[in-house]
Amino acid sequence: MLKNIPPIISPELMSILMRMGHGDEIVLADGNFPAESCAQRVVRADGHGVIPLLDAIMQFFPLDTFVDHPASVMQPVNDDAMEPPIWSDYRRVLAAHEGHEVELRPIERFRFYDFAKSAYAIVATGETAIYANLILKKGVVMA
Repeated sequence: MLKNIPPIISPELMSILMRMGHGDEIVLADGNFPAESCAQRVVRADGHGVIPLLDAIMQFFPLDTFVDHPASVMQPVNDDAMEPPIWSDYRRVLAAHEGHEVELRPIERFRFYDFAKSAYAIVATGETAIYANLILKKGVVMA
């Protein structure tokens, strides 16, 4: 154990976060997401929800400020579906860590899978909320 590292972040996940470079993407996937069939690298976070994991990751993870959409979510299949409630939690957590509102870009389901396949890693969580999949694009640390 190390000081000030949230215990929800496993050694494997911390290693992934540190190895990622500017522009690399990480997927925080809900429990229904086909992580194993989409991923180049899978980090298991079974039993954990996306919100506490996101909050812990954002303590270390700079979002890319050079792109229009550093955060993307999987769009519900039904066009008339209401926005998934968890998205407002994502906005709250991201804003708290970034110091400003962060827009979530909805991506069609199968296009989202394509993005996930090219992501640096997928974190497979035990999140039970539907449409709780989130892609984050890593930025740079400004000294």
